[in-house]
Amino acid sequence: MSKGKRYTQEFKIEAVKQITERGYSVAEVSDRLSVYTKTLYHWRSQFSDKSKSVKSSD
Repeated sequence: MSKGKRYTQEFKIEAVKQITERGYSVAEVSDRLSVYTKTLYHWRSQFSDKSKSVKSSD
């Protein structure tokens, strides 16, 4: 029994980049990639948390 569609790490990173770096809205990326907005928000917070921990480890 599957819990849902699985996405590669690269796919997630590229989706988040469209929001954070290219200026697209979460809704636009959600429509274009057929990913739930809640999922995109989760990925965005997940990857921003990783970048914060890397930056703060000076």
